[in-house]
Amino acid sequence: MNNNPPRRVIVIGAGAAGTMAAIFAASAGADTTLIERSADGGRKILISGGGRCNVLPARVDETRFVTDSSPNLLKKLVRAWPLGAQRAFFEDTLGIPLAEETESAKLFPVSNRARDVRDALMNHARHHGVRMRFETRVISVAANAAGWAVSLETGETLQADAVIIATGGLSVPATGSDGDGLRIVAAMGHEMHTTYAALTPVTAEPSAYTALSGVSLTVSLTARSEARSAQSHGGFLFTHRGYSGPSVLDISHVLVRARAEQKPASLKVQWTALNDAQWETAFKPHGVRTVLGALRAELPDRLAAVLLDVAKVDAARTLSELRRDERLRLIDTLVRGDLPWNGDEGYKKAEVTGGGVALGEVHPRTMESRRQRGLFLCGEVLDAFGPIGGYNFHWAWSTGRAAGLGAAAAPTAD
Repeated sequence: MNNNPPRRVIVIGAGAAGTMAAIFAASAGADTTLIERSADGGRKILISGGGRCNVLPARVDETRFVTDSSPNLLKKLVRAWPLGAQRAFFEDTLGIPLAEETESAKLFPVSNRARDVRDALMNHARHHGVRMRFETRVISVAANAAGWAVSLETGETLQADAVIIATGGLSVPATGSDGDGLRIVAAMGHEMHTTYAALTPVTAEPSAYTALSGVSLTVSLTARSEARSAQSHGGFLFTHRGYSGPSVLDISHVLVRARAEQKPASLKVQWTALNDAQWETAFKPHGVRTVLGALRAELPDRLAAVLLDVAKVDAARTLSELRRDERLRLIDTLVRGDLPWNGDEGYKKAEVTGGGVALGEVHPRTMESRRQRGLFLCGEVLDAFGPIGGYNFHWAWSTGRAAGLGAAAAPTAD
């Protein structure tokens, strides 16, 4: 019989990664306390997927994750809790059946209620004995002879054998993400990669497309700078300030980083699934059909008119009147058009934070810091993020579980 007292584990941050870490620390026998500065926790879960919560991707392509750390190390962390096992946890353990939205390859709760996901996680944590301390802010985390001292804004200091930092990054500050955790781990000497807003809308004020707010369609985008590039395919939305939608969010980090580095970057768009040869066919003379009519067959009316203006082609011109140079210019605009941009919406509307703690700073099996024994890191504080579609929850669940189990385990010699 093991007569040793249970490990005391403090988890800081009751978001997706932190709540999962607390669940697995407690289920492994640790005396676990979950500290959260907001009144209820899990606020990003509540707002995700338009209030539906895209719990997981239906399939995972590991190459779509973005990191400045080792891609091989990232794959190890992603594979630590495979997608099938994660789905089984939500469906069988939490009792949250999931259904695939086939057109987007996303898994949502059958109820389409994000609150069901958040509440099930919180209730499961409580069931395993996790103590919740809401509306509580951590001021400092420091190692001492007895383990770890966690000082609170109230003046209270809690003692722990292990601390898990799951405070998130800087995205959507209204949910409580203010970078405190990043500052704490940076002060301890961890290697940090520059943070930046990721999965954020792009701005273009003013531009030829300014009047198209509300128009949406499916496009393919390519963002390219001197240092990096990204491609995406999916929903695109004109906003009153620029562009949004999954296709835009997925490539936004290239533009955000180029702007921060004061380097040029281009954004190219293919407005439809048609390539050069297919547009050549579409523009073959056909009775008295106009060029505008040919575009309207493939594109929203308002956008078709703007694209003709951008390509400097008379909308009233018939296909038989279309000159070769005009046709080639128009096809170029349609297949690889320049999409003007001049900024982004930053952390305020970013879904995640790019950058953070270098992945090499943690042991991949346990998420324990290589610099501080008894300190564990998970979720958005780490240098990795994935595209829209449940990838970032997949990352949070996987790294949170590993951190919780690692923190609950008795320490081993190096």
